[in-house]
Amino acid sequence: MTAQPKETLEKILSSLGFPATVEEHKMDDGVFLDVKTEDSGRLIGRQGQTLADLQYITNRILFQQDASAPKAMVDVGGYRAQAREALVKRAKDAADKVRRWGDAVELEPMNAFDRRIVHQALKDDPDVETSSAEVDGTEKKALLLRPRQQR
Repeated sequence: MTAQPKETLEKILSSLGFPATVEEHKMDDGVFLDVKTEDSGRLIGRQGQTLADLQYITNRILFQQDASAPKAMVDVGGYRAQAREALVKRAKDAADKVRRWGDAVELEPMNAFDRRIVHQALKDDPDVETSSAEVDGTEKKALLLRPRQQR
């Protein structure tokens, strides 16, 4: 059975009692599911945690239906785009500090999705390298930015 990302997410939202419409857009590396609802704040949750959980559950169900299903990225009311812009700006500001002072800079602990955004934003920076570091007491990891070692 082939996975149906839009229908799967609509069923989850309906079961949770959220009246919403879902628009599906194809992307190079999966599908983008844009949720339109009056109650976006509750679906996004604190620091996007509910949204991240909703995306995780959606992808788990899709994978159970079809192991080759494309990865679904779920957004509500443009939250992910705004959060991504803010995260990239913080990462670039931290990279500027690394360049200016030559010291390592640690960003707050974040989930894998957010860490990937930072790694991608700075991957072509010739002066700064990024790495993830374990943080005690949480499954999140902190990001370390430091001067790139010249080879």
